[in-house]
Amino acid sequence: MTGRIHRFDALDNFRDYGDYASAAGRRIAGGRLFRSAHHARASDADLARLAGLGIAAVVDLRRPGERRDQPSRRPPGFAATVIESDHDDGREAPHITFLKTADLTVDAGRRFMTETYRELPFEPAHLDLFARYFRALAEAEGAVLIHCAAGKDRTGLLAALTHHLLGVHRDDMIEDYLLTNTAVDLAGRAPGIARQLETMTGRPAGHDAVVAFLGVEPAYLEAALAEIAARAGSVDAWLEQALGVDAALRDRIGERLAE
Repeated sequence: MTGRIHRFDALDNFRDYGDYASAAGRRIAGGRLFRSAHHARASDADLARLAGLGIAAVVDLRRPGERRDQPSRRPPGFAATVIESDHDDGREAPHITFLKTADLTVDAGRRFMTETYRELPFEPAHLDLFARYFRALAEAEGAVLIHCAAGKDRTGLLAALTHHLLGVHRDDMIEDYLLTNTAVDLAGRAPGIARQLETMTGRPAGHDAVVAFLGVEPAYLEAALAEIAARAGSVDAWLEQALGVDAALRDRIGERLAE
C-alpha cells in the first residue's frame, strides 16, 4: 500500500487511489486517480513532477477563503480543467472554530470529526463539487486529481465514494482511506503539531488528541456512509439522486478507468 504514496518536497499526502480490483472482475487503472493536500507550498521540482503526471482535471474541494489564504501553485503551461466552488457561507472553517473553542481531548476530537463527517456529504458546495467531479471522471482525457487542505476528510470521503461506485471491496476502501496516517507520518509529526496548537490556542493538546483530530479513523468514514444511507436509503440511491450519477454515467466512468 505504501507504494501508492508519491513523495514530494512540499506537497503532502499525494497518493494514487486507483489500481484496485473493482466490480465484475475488472481493475481500476493506476495513474488515473490522484489525491493530495493543497498545493500552495509546492516547490518548483514538485510542479515539474506534477506536470509529468498527465493531469487533465483538478478538483479543489476547499472553501473560497481557504483558496485565497493558500492559493495553489501550478506548473508552467498548466492547462488542466480546475473544478472549484464559489459557494461561501461566510463562516470560519469549522476545524478552526473547534481548535479555538473546544477542549483538545481525544473524546472531543473524535466527536467533532464524527459529526463533521455526518454533515460533509450534504453541504451545498460538496454536492456541487462531487457531482462535477464524477462527470469529469467520465469525460477528462487524462488523470484526475482531487484535493482539499490536508487531503484527508473531504478528499478521503470523495475517494471512498469513488471506490464504492466502482465496486472496490470495502476492506480496500478503508485501507486506502487510512493510508493518510502513514502518508503524513502522523505519529512522528504529532508532538510538533501539539506544540503549535498550544501556541495558537493557549491550551495543551495531548499526543492522542492530536492524532484523533488530525488523523483518520474508520469510524469517521463509516459515519458519513451510514448517514448517507439513512437519509437516501443507500449510497447508490444518494449518488443518483443527489449527484446525478445514474447507470449510464456509472458505466462511462467504469469504462474510462478500467485497465
